[in-house]
Amino acid sequence: MLHCSQHLVLLLAGWGLVGLSSYLLIGFWHHKPSAVKAAKKAFVMNAIGDVGIAVGVFLLFVDLGTVSYSGIFSEAGRLSETQATIACLLLLVGALAKSAQLPLHTWLPDAMEGPTPISALIHAATMVTAGVYLIARMNPLYHYAPLVLDLIVLIGVAGLLMAGFIALVQTDIKRIIAFSTMSQIAYMFVGVGLTAYWTGIFHLFTHAFFKALLFLGAGLVIHALNGEQDIRNMGGLKRQLPKVWFVMLIGALALSGVFPFSGGFSKDAILGAALADGTAIGWIAYVAGLDRKSTRLNSSH
Repeated sequence: MLHCSQHLVLLLAGWGLVGLSSYLLIGFWHHKPSAVKAAKKAFVMNAIGDVGIAVGVFLLFVDLGTVSYSGIFSEAGRLSETQATIACLLLLVGALAKSAQLPLHTWLPDAMEGPTPISALIHAATMVTAGVYLIARMNPLYHYAPLVLDLIVLIGVAGLLMAGFIALVQTDIKRIIAFSTMSQIAYMFVGVGLTAYWTGIFHLFTHAFFKALLFLGAGLVIHALNGEQDIRNMGGLKRQLPKVWFVMLIGALALSGVFPFSGGFSKDAILGAALADGTAIGWIAYVAGLDRKSTRLNSSH
């Protein structure tokens, strides 16, 4: 429904159902108070985003008399810049909540209370990438709100730096990967905010594979160590888990954007778009993205 619907009402319904699914999956171990709290937190934060999208859809209907993609895109030129900016900001609220970007990001690390395969499902290919998809899908509307696009880039820059550096000091293996997810989604936000929508979707696609690989590899490590998630109690596992070591090395290299792995192509596409933009916003995105990429490579090593 979220992906294939042709109008925003059905997208909103799918949007809410994805949030409900995440609530149920994060709270899978309902006997654990921490899992229940994490599920509630994710639900509330995403409900804020749902309200933003609902109000945005309502305003678009009032202004344009339609909620279909084709109708909105063909009539968007009738909107004043103020109307377009308000509508895009409201849609952005939903995207920020669903994709765990500043300032609605706090639910993401706590979502690690769910089983590891659920973490792979939520963080790699489904829920957190929905915000990037929404902005890219609504790009003809965002074309009329350039200030919102600049805001998206700045939020992405702040998110990729903050989440990346926080990941460096985490000790829980799943929380490390969770903050890495936030950083990678921020890269996608930078891409779509620069109007290079294809780069954000390209990185969304490649990220799904190597992030799922890392989460499932982490699950194997946790299982082999009888539930241990503190990386300070790990090390020297290459001999015991050679296959897991190999696949997680591939995932780490792809995450770091090392050529010829997939992340190298998609991440460099975003950096290239920032460099080609030529504006101050583009240079900020390029410098921040390049700095974060080099830091991640060192941390992965």
